[in-house]
Amino acid sequence: MITYYSKRDIEQIRISAQLVSRTLGLVAEKIEPGVTTYDLDKMAEEFIRDHGGKPAFKGYGGPKPFPNTLCMSRNEEVVHGIPSKKPLENGEIVSVDCGVKLNGFYGDHAYTFIVGETNLQTLRLLKVTKECLDIGLGFAKENNKIGDIAFHIQEHAESNGFGVVRELVGHGVGKRLHEDPQVPNYGKRGKGPRLKNGMVLAIEPMINMGTKNVIQLDDGWTIITSDKKPSAHFEHDVAIVNGRPEVLSTFKYVEEALKKKGAIVI
Repeated sequence: MITYYSKRDIEQIRISAQLVSRTLGLVAEKIEPGVTTYDLDKMAEEFIRDHGGKPAFKGYGGPKPFPNTLCMSRNEEVVHGIPSKKPLENGEIVSVDCGVKLNGFYGDHAYTFIVGETNLQTLRLLKVTKECLDIGLGFAKENNKIGDIAFHIQEHAESNGFGVVRELVGHGVGKRLHEDPQVPNYGKRGKGPRLKNGMVLAIEPMINMGTKNVIQLDDGWTIITSDKKPSAHFEHDVAIVNGRPEVLSTFKYVEEALKKKGAIVI
C-alpha cells in the first residue's frame, strides 16, 4: 500500500535525508587511498548518533541482519557491501549508501566515490549513472507513472552501452525504510502506479559497466556483477509536491568536500 505524506511529514523526511547528505559529505572528506571502509563506517555511525539519528541499516533484515551503518560497495560490488579493514586502493570506486531514522522518519541516499584517480571508462560509468538519476528525478511528476521513471533511466544507461540491474530497485521511503511502490530502473512508459502528490520515492539507478546480471555472495548481503566489471550507484529521496519533484537529499556536501581537497567531482 502506498503512503501519501503531508507537507509537514515531508519536511521531517527532508531533515532525515539531509542528515544522510551531511554524513556522505563527511565520508567525502575522509575517503582516500589507505583508509578502510570499516573506519569510515564507524565515523559515520558516530556522526549520525551525535546528531540525534539512528543508523537505519544497522541490524536491518534477516536471517543475517546487516552489521554496519553504511553499505560500502567496492568496484564490482553493486550494493550492500559490508565494510572491512582492507585499505582502499588508488583507482577503486566505492558506492556508499546510508540510511538514517530521525524523529520517526527515514532518509536513504547514496553516492559513488572515486578513490584517488581512475580511468576514463570508469569515470564515464559514474557520469552516466548520475545522469540516469537526474533523468529519473525529472519524471517524478504528478500523473506520470512509475514506468516513465524506469523507462528513461533504462534508455539512457543502455544507449551508453551499460547494463541495468533488474533484481534491485528503488522504493518509497518515509515512516519505513522501504515502502511501496517499488521503483525499477527498467520498464515501459505508462506502466505501474500513477504518481500523486504526497508520494516520497528513493530513486536509485544501479548501472553496470558490463552485463546486467548479478549474484549474491555468501555473506548474505553483498551483490556483485556476474562478470566482475565495475558498478555504480547514485540515490536521492524525492517528494512530489504541487505536482513537481522536490529533491529532499543533496549532493552539495559531497561536492563541497571533494572540491576542497581537489578530488574528482562527478
